[in-house]
Amino acid sequence: MPAFGEQTSAAEVLRPHAEDAFAAELAALAARDDRPRPARWKLSPWAVATYLLGGTLPDGTVITPKYVGPRRLVEVAVTTLATDRALLLLGVPGTAKTWVSEHLAAAVSGDSTLLVQGTAGTPEEAIRYGWDYARLLAHGPSRDALVPSPVMRAMTEGTTVRVEELTRIPADVQDTLITILSEKTLPIPELGQEVQAVRGFNLIATANDRDRGVNDLSSALRRRFNTVVLPLPASPEAEVDIVTRRVDQIGRSLDLPSAPDGTDEIRRVVTVFRELRDGLTGDGRTKVKSPSGTLSTAEAISVVTGGLALSAHFGDGVLRAGDVAAGVLGAVVRDPGTDRVVWQEYLETVVRERDGWQDFYRACREVSA
Repeated sequence: MPAFGEQTSAAEVLRPHAEDAFAAELAALAARDDRPRPARWKLSPWAVATYLLGGTLPDGTVITPKYVGPRRLVEVAVTTLATDRALLLLGVPGTAKTWVSEHLAAAVSGDSTLLVQGTAGTPEEAIRYGWDYARLLAHGPSRDALVPSPVMRAMTEGTTVRVEELTRIPADVQDTLITILSEKTLPIPELGQEVQAVRGFNLIATANDRDRGVNDLSSALRRRFNTVVLPLPASPEAEVDIVTRRVDQIGRSLDLPSAPDGTDEIRRVVTVFRELRDGLTGDGRTKVKSPSGTLSTAEAISVVTGGLALSAHFGDGVLRAGDVAAGVLGAVVRDPGTDRVVWQEYLETVVRERDGWQDFYRACREVSA
């Protein structure tokens, strides 16, 4: 086991950074990318979009899709980063905002680790800078005593920094970004100095539109962003494809066996989530009540991954209805009072009557009892 601080190989890391997990694809794109690149970009905007959306290079190298969605949204996001505007990825939970921001940073700068995680307790120092108080007390304010934030580092290195869950950050802390994004400058009044961003610097923020009213962005800050709204998957087939791909990737990282016959169960989970999310069955004939949760694609991935682990360790390795039923129940019933009523009604009026779903119905009844 490596000692603390020692390097660990990518194969041993539970969840490698995007630039490590897909290093071969990024290298293949860079080697064959002859299009103009903005300052300090590792790839051209065309190659960045290809990396996210997938494709086949002239030499036959296959670039796997990282995001399944409208091409134009990805092109707008990439183009924004090539300008002096910051990028805000907005959407409901589970629309791959964090996933997209990580892969954009990896493809543009080769480093997705410059990150500010937004919470209700995120301090101003996380965006501006902090101090090494031992040096500060010993020698007073100096550049040596200053501890740069990820944002400051990105400004000086000309790279991309990510701010996750921007609307979770208190409003007064959010607004420290205004000067950085408008003037591309970070003042250090304690030293009478400033840090000026070099070419290549930009910022990607993500925000959950269900959090509106928590810490809304000021109009001054919102004007500094170009906003791209990431939608939920447009069709059941697209969502099944996304869930299948991500479950396969996660399963390989956890050494879980593949589930060659698991597509039917994945389709069932996606169908249940979409119908409860939309308040309408897929055939448009029956209205159903929606639970309090979001039932996102990310939650479907989690349910199927959990089911795959169950089938591998306590079953015969084949993903079955009984392996996903408990996960579906846990995702749907967040509020034991109201959500349980919604689930029972859906189970009895929709699932029970659906051809070929009797095993799923029985498994859900068993865990719901």
